[in-house]
Amino acid sequence: MNDILSWNKSLFLLLNGSDSLYLDGVMWTVTHTVTWVPLMLVLLYIIIKNNTWRNSLFIILTLALLVTITDQTASGLCKPYFKILRPTHDPELAPLVDIVNGYRGGLYGFFSSHAANTFGVAIFLSLLFRSWTISGVLYFYAVLCSYSRIYLGVHSPIDILVGMLFGTLAGLLMYLVFHFLERKFSKRISYYSSTYTSTGYRRSDFVLLILFLALILLYVAFNALYLASRF
Repeated sequence: MNDILSWNKSLFLLLNGSDSLYLDGVMWTVTHTVTWVPLMLVLLYIIIKNNTWRNSLFIILTLALLVTITDQTASGLCKPYFKILRPTHDPELAPLVDIVNGYRGGLYGFFSSHAANTFGVAIFLSLLFRSWTISGVLYFYAVLCSYSRIYLGVHSPIDILVGMLFGTLAGLLMYLVFHFLERKFSKRISYYSSTYTSTGYRRSDFVLLILFLALILLYVAFNALYLASRF
């Protein structure tokens, strides 16, 4: 256990912060959920466009339940139960932590709800769409958001890794339940075509997702310049 804690501390100090105000601005922008709202809206558009209203509603409600489970397990159950201090509140680590804009987060950090939420959504939607394009975008988003929490000093690597693992398992289990119920009550057709994925999503719709990801990254880049002048 001591070796794990020592590794956790060493890796955290290696990955936390930098001497760059610009990177501070990048990670500050990336970590905020509002930055990624346009990407989520495009994903909802793809879901609604390629499903009946009933199936769309079922998928959206399943996603909402998934995020509720991952978020509340992390923030409502594990953090107050385990009471493991965030690096920014740990008396041993706090003097060494590089923080941004005075942000220290709540008192407890185990485990990361950001990592659990983003990886839960990523695995569920990857299985739903069955597209390498979608999967690449979603895991890029999940990894970047998760790393931003270490960079900002509010989570340790163990917080993130456990959050990633829990989110992945929750996303997988929720998809299996969803898939079972969909097969039982829906008449979705399996596709074998270059136009559609195997689960019936039009591949051309994914171009819009790539476009919005590029626009979001441009926003992150320019907003980081603005924030760097204010930090």
